[in-house]
Amino acid sequence: MDPEQQEPLLTLNKIHCCYGGVDAVHRLSFRVHQGQIVCLLGPSGCGKTTTLRAIAGFEPVCNGEVRLGGEVISAAGYTLPPERRRMGMVFQDYALFPHLTIYDNVTFGLRGLSRRERRARADELLELVDLRGYGSRYPHELSGGQQQRVSLIRAVAPRPAMVLLDEPFSNLDVDLRERLSREFHDIFRDQGVTAVLVTHDQHEAFAMADEIGLMRDGRLLQWDTPFNLYHEPVDRFTAEFIGQGTLIGGRLLDHERVETPLGVLRGNRAFPWNPGTEVDVLLRPDDVRITAIAPLQGRVVKRAFKGAETLYTLRTADGHQLLALAPSSIDHPVDAQVGIQIDTEHLVAFPRHEQEAGEETLWYPLHAANA
Repeated sequence: MDPEQQEPLLTLNKIHCCYGGVDAVHRLSFRVHQGQIVCLLGPSGCGKTTTLRAIAGFEPVCNGEVRLGGEVISAAGYTLPPERRRMGMVFQDYALFPHLTIYDNVTFGLRGLSRRERRARADELLELVDLRGYGSRYPHELSGGQQQRVSLIRAVAPRPAMVLLDEPFSNLDVDLRERLSREFHDIFRDQGVTAVLVTHDQHEAFAMADEIGLMRDGRLLQWDTPFNLYHEPVDRFTAEFIGQGTLIGGRLLDHERVETPLGVLRGNRAFPWNPGTEVDVLLRPDDVRITAIAPLQGRVVKRAFKGAETLYTLRTADGHQLLALAPSSIDHPVDAQVGIQIDTEHLVAFPRHEQEAGEETLWYPLHAANA
């Protein structure tokens, strides 16, 4: 059966979370189905952690309701205690008990099982995260990445209805964050875990989540797949927060074509605004292709080696700047002249009136700035 046709495991229906009469979370709604991994993504102060705490039962809701398996677990004036919600938590600071062994940490929440059954479950999970033989050690004898793996399997051990993860990788270095994101995703799939992740890092969100909700100022801007968030952002903030790119000024010739300094661009959609509307066109680095020969030419003004690819900053003859990704096996030095082709398969534009000033915006990933 299609998961969308099943009863959601978790439902948030127009919840408000308030502090001193101010909504930290405003009319937030989404659903999570059994086996899904979803993410709340956004800058600091957007309300994502407050939402996670409301799901966990650590924060009350002022309005709306939270349902788990059809049961109301939070509503105005009612909060089911966290320990009765059948949810596991993974925190950014690991929250392991320093005086307990790894075995005792992992089995801490296993009630009603014999010692032998608890030991077998711990061995199974330690094997899963490549920590077999570490059960008799203490948390301080493990690295940060190893401690976070233990924190994860402790949350998974009682087979909860859902696991909640609050910025679980923010204390780790970039390479380890990316590796653990992939590992956690695979472990959740292996164990059939349903999870809600909170992070400010889009790379973690993309690596782990089936669906992502981008938040700003306590509101949900877009709930979508990682692919659609990147290629089909619903507004300018989403376009700038997710990924990299350039906004180039243009004017609608009709509902399908945009006249820009780079030529007339035609995408795969009909724009809802009237011909003549001033717009800004979103161009991702993967929309801009470097070729040997093309009518549109540009000069390489900057380049950043990224392993398999190189990110180029190109400047056209009339001064517009573009970002372009190209295989690093073909090297274009600074000041080289290159041909430019624009891929308009995912042509996205925003009305100019949404931005008060500025003809062109060029940006790099914002997730680091929002840490």
